[in-house]
Amino acid sequence: MEKILIVDDSPVQADQLKMILDDNYKITIAQTAEDGLRCASCGDYSLILLDVIMPGIDGFMLLKKLQEEIITHNIPVILITSLSDIENEERGLILGAVDYITKPFHPSIVRARVNTHIKLYQYRKQVEHQSMTDQLTGIANRRQHDYYSTIKWQEAVRLQVPFSICMFDIDHFKAYNDTFGHPAGDKVIIDVAHIISSHLQRSTDFIARYGGEEFVAFLLGDDATKSFTYLKKIRQAVEDRHIPHDPSTTEWVTISIGGVTVIPQREISYDAYLKIADTMLYDAKRFGRNRVVWANEKMKQWREK
Repeated sequence: MEKILIVDDSPVQADQLKMILDDNYKITIAQTAEDGLRCASCGDYSLILLDVIMPGIDGFMLLKKLQEEIITHNIPVILITSLSDIENEERGLILGAVDYITKPFHPSIVRARVNTHIKLYQYRKQVEHQSMTDQLTGIANRRQHDYYSTIKWQEAVRLQVPFSICMFDIDHFKAYNDTFGHPAGDKVIIDVAHIISSHLQRSTDFIARYGGEEFVAFLLGDDATKSFTYLKKIRQAVEDRHIPHDPSTTEWVTISIGGVTVIPQREISYDAYLKIADTMLYDAKRFGRNRVVWANEKMKQWREK
């Protein structure tokens, strides 16, 4: 069931809207702009119904804040207001509202407009999902990684929880392609992607194909020791699949992994630590491949094997 957030300081009006929509949607009510922003940032809402006239932070100011936040700027907002003049309607639409419902509102109009914008939101999400999915492996692509990493990094900064960034590379992949051909190489990329993603299935885990035979993942909440141990298991799982390789390079297909665990700080970007993870991956390959090289919270390097 799709979720709708109603932000309105009037309990009577909020309850009226809830009664109109309650049969088809899961409704949450926030009675202040501050609570509305907090709810919108934490929940997975498909639509926000926002009253314009509220004490303190009014609907226009809240709409502006919602548009500025990465987590909330894609949620469609319908303004609910008694201000029916053209200037205020134009102001709301310029700020990013998708529609306007004027008071007193009619239940059938509210249902129709809400239904229309929910359907448009669902369609847009479907299109965005397709554009952010790697067509070969079915996992996230680099575009989704770039978008999602920003959101999760900000979340980790706010919660002050460990954040681990991992980079994976299939060892001697060019030699594999030269020996077995590109269709077989594509199958190896798919197999490796599925092995990694099957181990990263918590809601706080993320895996994407970064390009070619390279993957990137991040994990929230695990310290460096736990992350390092877990990534060694993933590396071993790929080797244990016993995908034949060119015997002149290695017996089985293997992967190298580099990573880093940090407590994110607002003044340091995700990309800065992604570069550190990439350096750890380079060292894993330099030290002989088929191994994990990790940097802990103090930037001390740990090496498998």
